[in-house]
Amino acid sequence: MVRLTLDLIAKNNNIKPRKEETIAQCLKKITHINFSDRNIDSIDNLSLCKNLSVLYLYDNHISHITNLNYSTNLTHLYLQNNCISCIENLRSLKKLEKLYLGGNYIAVIEGLEGLGELRELHVESQRLPLGEKLLFDPRTLRSLAKSLSILNISNNNIDDIKDLDVLENLNHLIAVDNQLIHVKDLEVLLKKLMKLWKMDLNGNPVCLKPKYRDKLILMSKSLEFLDGKEIKNMERQFLMNWKASKDAKKIKKRSNKIEDPSSSYISNFETIHHIVPVCYPQVGKPKVVFFSDVQRYFPSGNPSSECFQEDKTKVTEEMGNLSLKESESSLTKNDIHEPHLLRNPKVKENLYEEKE
Repeated sequence: MVRLTLDLIAKNNNIKPRKEETIAQCLKKITHINFSDRNIDSIDNLSLCKNLSVLYLYDNHISHITNLNYSTNLTHLYLQNNCISCIENLRSLKKLEKLYLGGNYIAVIEGLEGLGELRELHVESQRLPLGEKLLFDPRTLRSLAKSLSILNISNNNIDDIKDLDVLENLNHLIAVDNQLIHVKDLEVLLKKLMKLWKMDLNGNPVCLKPKYRDKLILMSKSLEFLDGKEIKNMERQFLMNWKASKDAKKIKKRSNKIEDPSSSYISNFETIHHIVPVCYPQVGKPKVVFFSDVQRYFPSGNPSSECFQEDKTKVTEEMGNLSLKESESSLTKNDIHEPHLLRNPKVKENLYEEKE
């Protein structure tokens, strides 16, 4: 294995000091260092490389991020496909803009507080134990809320990305080949991420849901590309019109369930007016007579409880008197077919006189 040292850097860059110039002065001028795929397993002190801005260390065997504290001008750091299990010792890199950590053993996105200039974070395809998923430290997410614009979390067994809603300036989310299932979870995210214009979710179970693409387009007005396919204005407008038509039909269907004024009036009439059938014998066939109060119409469709009670009492009294008069004038001693009429004392007295 190889340790990245200043001597190795000097040899690799063919540094030859001029007259009255030291190695340290030459190292200070270096802005880019490329030691990718060189069997590097550790990093030595690079403090002399004060102007280093881009460091390529991918495809090596590095297990710990060390000795970068003094590389304060670093803007791009490539550490993908190493053996890193923990994000550490990066908080002093205040100018870091792009960080590549894909293909490592990282289980939690953490340790990035203070990186106020970080615009891109790539942590795809972490080699995690079976059944585990990549997690996010809320403190790190909050610290990146204003700066992060591109996030790649593909192939990490992730089943929930609602926590990403704090990344208010995110405009490109790459989350392919995960375990996202619910469209509703994406709805929560899209409502918060107002600047997201590109999202890739291919390979997730949610992509197989009915009308998945249509629903996501309707959820976000900012999306311009979904799963590598452009969202054209004509497509969005068509879906918006379709949704408006569907909502209008739902409203119409609900309104049809409400009773119209005529049916409401009939219902109130039947409730308020008592219809009493009385059968009495006459010449010929028996008749059925219905007594009811005068029909009343309530503009509101619902009479007040007090008015309703008064009308109910009046109707009951009037119908009782009317039925009594009709009964006394028509009943004879041999023609009693309504036993309930005998409850009236006057009817009983008349019947006894007839029998005597």
